[in-house]
Amino acid sequence: MTSERSKTYEKVVTPSSGLRLHLNENTAGCSPRVFEALHAITRQRAALYPDYDTARQATATRLAVPVQEVLLTNGLDEGILAAAVAALRPQGLSAAAPSSSAAFTTPEAIVVVPAFDMYGVCTSAAGGRVVNVPLAADFSFPLREVLAAAGAATRVVFLTNPNNPTGQLIPRADIIEILRVLPQALVFVDEAYADFAGESLIGDVEARTYRNLVIGRTFAKAYGLAGIRAGAVIAHTDTLAPLSQVVPPYSINVYAAAALAAGLNDAQHYDWYLAQVRESKSLVYEALGKLGLRYWRSAANFVLVNVGGRVTQVVADLAERGVFVRDRSRDHGCAGCMRVTTGVVEHTRVFINALEEVL
Repeated sequence: MTSERSKTYEKVVTPSSGLRLHLNENTAGCSPRVFEALHAITRQRAALYPDYDTARQATATRLAVPVQEVLLTNGLDEGILAAAVAALRPQGLSAAAPSSSAAFTTPEAIVVVPAFDMYGVCTSAAGGRVVNVPLAADFSFPLREVLAAAGAATRVVFLTNPNNPTGQLIPRADIIEILRVLPQALVFVDEAYADFAGESLIGDVEARTYRNLVIGRTFAKAYGLAGIRAGAVIAHTDTLAPLSQVVPPYSINVYAAAALAAGLNDAQHYDWYLAQVRESKSLVYEALGKLGLRYWRSAANFVLVNVGGRVTQVVADLAERGVFVRDRSRDHGCAGCMRVTTGVVEHTRVFINALEEVL
């Protein structure tokens, strides 16, 4: 277990051309309905502050939750920031009485690593301290260690389900136990890849009885809206209220609001892409098995594979062939590993052929 006060986001270089399989994006593109909705926005509509009623209702309907339990955010990043600020900002500490700061304890956020950089970035921005708890050597979830790391200063616990970059699911019972044992802390469950896993706490009756549960969703992955920047946070209305105070009133632009409603209403495109991901993962598993490479079966739209000490060269050689994958060898427990997006089957075949050439 380690602690840190500051964290920065690792910005990944964006290639000008080639096959982008390094950022877990939807390389199939968004639904055609999204494109139609964007083109339907008039000059006059673009000049007005956006209304979110349609987008919010579409999100609530798609996720089968009451509309008052939905907070739309500018990408899930803003939802993570809102949770961090709401949970970690000083409570009742008056600026007019600086002497009281001597008794102030720095609030903490528990992050199970490896994890998305933004948990640490947002914790630091909110003035909190990050407490890292590593996954087990086999990438299983460290429930006992998470609970042992928690204390009076714990204000938020960030969990990614499925995990990025391992693709592993957290046992439902473990999340329930954290919710039960740490009622003073927000438990932020990032479900960015839940569409591919087919599992979510949103419809879990028992989990939703805990007021400290916050669920984050993004529409960048399964819906192909990464460039649009649309996300949502789901929680009980009382829990959502302090997060709503952090998010600016018009953080979602008019194009994102229109695109979100259109994308959520195209179930056919959504189902097609999920089927592509499932087939792509099967192809990758088969190819990696034939190559004798260790990999982890994933509940997300990517696969983590261990190519050993040559990982940097393999990633570079793939890039020379116009296929970009992510070097994750510096992540905790991921020495020798790279991660590849498994989306459009045609793209997956290109990756497999390139990997066979490189090896």
